[in-house]
Amino acid sequence: MQRNREIRQFAILFSIIAAAAVILGFAINTAAGILVLASAAAYGTAFFVFTKARYKSIARLSDQIDLVLHHADRLNIDEMDEGELSILHSEITKMLLRIREQNDALKNEKEHLANSLADIAHQLRTPLTSVNLILSLLENNPEEKERKALIQETKELFVQMDWLLTSLLKISRLDAGIVVFQSERINVAHLINAALHPFLIPMELRRIDVRIDAPKGIIIQGDPGWLSEAIQNILKNCIESAGENGKIEIVCGDNPLYTEVAIHDSGAGFEKEDLPRLFTRFYRGMNPSATGYGIGLALCKMIITRQGGTITAKNHPQGGAIFTIRFPK
Repeated sequence: MQRNREIRQFAILFSIIAAAAVILGFAINTAAGILVLASAAAYGTAFFVFTKARYKSIARLSDQIDLVLHHADRLNIDEMDEGELSILHSEITKMLLRIREQNDALKNEKEHLANSLADIAHQLRTPLTSVNLILSLLENNPEEKERKALIQETKELFVQMDWLLTSLLKISRLDAGIVVFQSERINVAHLINAALHPFLIPMELRRIDVRIDAPKGIIIQGDPGWLSEAIQNILKNCIESAGENGKIEIVCGDNPLYTEVAIHDSGAGFEKEDLPRLFTRFYRGMNPSATGYGIGLALCKMIITRQGGTITAKNHPQGGAIFTIRFPK
């Protein structure tokens, strides 16, 4: 308290005024001098006690702030009486709690990043190991036909890795918040046709029958490029699930509440245990023979939900899986 310049100035000024008043009081008469002296002493004592108590409270707040700055695990600030110091106490408490929340969020983000990097490394290790094995077989295999087959398999693995890295890059951009979605009027029928276009040849080779029921004039608001990406990830999942001679049905509907796009495949559907985690990043399901990376559906949900839509997935009563996308009006 003595280090405070204002307190020192006040003490000097108070002492001068009190001394002058005491001298003046004794000049009048002894009783007046004693009364002025007692009053000055009482006021000075009260001011000192009150100020010291305030400084102790401020010191406690300062200690708590220092603990938070040094990553203390606990935040414990005693309540104070009403007044300006209480208001200051309340605001500092809010600030400290906010700092603690941000620290916790940062810690969770670091843990998530570490886990994500570990998952990415694991996802890339599988195709890289396969490529390495194929290269060893190529080196020791003189048969031209088998060499061509191995080279084709290597190309497919590189395509898979390219898709994986591209999807991870898109997810990281969405996580970082640097993607700015466009808001355009989109014809749903055109959107579905654009999303289907890259899969026409693979579906023809697998003899997958596609039926589209998309009435003309159904319009949604969003980013056509990113929404096409989301639907393509669903279609990729459905094509893999439907397999040879499978069927995929795409039905669009519109009502006063929302616009809906339902995509149904004729595959085996989902395991009951997988349903709650289908859109979880890097989740590949309970089936040990699953070939996916657990990226596509997670990316799909991020794209749709960040444009105001919703997506759900479940087993269809007639068999297979059905994905339902809805955009509220």
